[in-house]
Amino acid sequence: MDMLQLREKEIFETLKKLKRFEFVVIGGYAVNVYVLPRFSVDCDIVVMDNKQLNGIGEELTKTGYIKTKIYNSKLAYHGKFLRYEKTINETFKANIDIMFKEVLDRNTNAKFDAEWVLENSSFRILRGKTIKEDLKLRIVNIDALMVMKLSSCRNTDIRDVFMLVIKAENTKWIKEEINKRYNFENKFNKLKDTIFSKKFRDNLCGVYGFIDEKTFERYKKAILGLDK
Repeated sequence: MDMLQLREKEIFETLKKLKRFEFVVIGGYAVNVYVLPRFSVDCDIVVMDNKQLNGIGEELTKTGYIKTKIYNSKLAYHGKFLRYEKTINETFKANIDIMFKEVLDRNTNAKFDAEWVLENSSFRILRGKTIKEDLKLRIVNIDALMVMKLSSCRNTDIRDVFMLVIKAENTKWIKEEINKRYNFENKFNKLKDTIFSKKFRDNLCGVYGFIDEKTFERYKKAILGLDK
């Protein structure tokens, strides 16, 4: 196995051991449920209470993970946020990032209560990108995932939103939820400016693989439909 396979296998094996606890998968692994899988280094989960947090922490510690204190402006989250790391083959690490009671974005301070995440989630099948593995887990729903991604609006989030938009279920709800926290038009304008930039398609293909021009234009049209 190469490095990417080993890391993904470790994450999947860890999630199997955590299945008895109540948590919701968000972030890159949630994106993979709805679109062509992209590789995600970290697995992000949201827990509701101390019992779940402590149980998950104990299980991770038993399987070789170490709770770390990381203060890094490049991390997506802050606030009630814990990172557990496990070194694999003495060369690289697998990370489980746990948001406790809330998801708080580091750059924008967008806040999503754990109850909101749980309410907007359901059990779905997560499939591996580099390994043949399926897991049934509680995953944040696609519209809520888009709300979280658009609220952050980093380049990686915009790429994910572009790929997710074609399967969005209720664009009116997405817009309303973003407006509760931000001015939707500001977020939408940043989204639009990015996807119409010259390098966006190349960057997108670099993450998701080749996307033909017809498909790309269809997705761009769907993005513009978010503002209706």
